[in-house]
Amino acid sequence: MLGSFQINMKKFNILKGIPASLPMINVDTDMIIPKQFLKTIKRTGLGKSLFYEMRYDDNGKKKENFVLNNKPYDSSSILITGKNFGCGSSREHAPWALLDFGIKCLIGQSFADIFYNNCFKNGMLPIVLNPNKLEELIQYSKRKEDIEINLNEQEIVYGNNKIKFDVDPFKKKCLLNGLDDIGLSLEKSEKISSYEEKMSKNKPWIN
Repeated sequence: MLGSFQINMKKFNILKGIPASLPMINVDTDMIIPKQFLKTIKRTGLGKSLFYEMRYDDNGKKKENFVLNNKPYDSSSILITGKNFGCGSSREHAPWALLDFGIKCLIGQSFADIFYNNCFKNGMLPIVLNPNKLEELIQYSKRKEDIEINLNEQEIVYGNNKIKFDVDPFKKKCLLNGLDDIGLSLEKSEKISSYEEKMSKNKPWIN
């Protein structure tokens, strides 16, 4: 059974890109992807509706003053966020929408717990920094220059500067190896198959 599944989560090691800055506090999941776009169970196609009410006016036209509507930030893979990003409901569509837009890394002062864990499960790296270091990156983002996220070394490189960040060792391993929940199960597929075979022989009536 397990062998029929495919691992779809991409490995995360080094990411380079121009960061976009959206330092608003308490951006909840309904602001990230409004409820009218939650009818799908597909992970693709949600990027165009990311931050819908902030990105578009009442006529569906892009707002020029929203950061992700302007070059080069409209193709950013790194988003600098404000405090308590991802609060509100636990909808997994929120990280799906960010990923579908192209965001692979979030850097903020804090994240809502469920959203934070959902990011890792979907192959996205959320990084928590203290306010001073975060402000440095916000200011640097105005230069429209690449920064580098190195997960293995746990550091952010910008210009001649480096910032170290913490990450849970298990979550780090999963990202480095592209392991989602299915991937973790597949890592143990031989043990699971051996157990199922043993159970089938010892207790055939449960099959």
